Amino acid sequence: MRIALLGGTGDIGRGLALRWGRDTEHELLIGSRDPERAREQAEAYTSELADRGADADFKGFENAMAADRADVVILAVPAYHLVDTVEAVADRLDPETVLVTPAVGMQRDEDGFHYNRPGPGSVAALAESAKPDDVPLVGAFHNLPAGGLADLDSEFEWDTLVFGEDEDAKATVSQLAAEIEGLRPVDIGGLANAAEVEAVTPLLINVAMNNDELHDLGVKFQ
Repeated sequence: MRIALLGGTGDIGRGLALRWGRDTEHELLIGSRDPERAREQAEAYTSELADRGADADFKGFENAMAADRADVVILAVPAYHLVDTVEAVADRLDPETVLVTPAVGMQRDEDGFHYNRPGPGSVAALAESAKPDDVPLVGAFHNLPAGGLADLDSEFEWDTLVFGEDEDAKATVSQLAAEIEGLRPVDIGGLANAAEVEAVTPLLINVAMNNDELHDLGVKFQ
């Protein structure tokens, strides 16, 4: 399967790329608004995993070209770039493409991080309104600490909450999540539940900031 990580040079994109590169045989396309930066990062990921004995397949492209070649497109961009990113690649998506958003809107003040719920109700709802109608959207990977995900010396047992209206698309994303060692997908229903998932992320960051022993904090449901 071909997975495009748009914004794959950033924190969450790096973590997902390295984990899938190590744990799977999927073809991984690193996307960026700057194609040269994407190629450089793809080479860096390939080299990092080669040093660990993993033969990963990374290629770097401008975002639209990465999306055009992919079966699954991960919107690994900040919430404030989400709509622009979707609109920039919309004509490269088709009904067979699964679009995935892990984006969370947050604000920070002197007390910590807080969920910044947008007018449509969630960041995922913004992506839903920006994408072509026939392209399925799935939410996943919101509540993962990017640092711990990218640290391949770190072992974890985390859950990722998965939501969406298209059951086949959710199954595809859940399978991809389960292929990352230590990660379990948990179905939370449809798009209407997106805000509840997104709001967990600032809570986890605040806990991690105030408790040194919980620095790379994930979620596990038992």
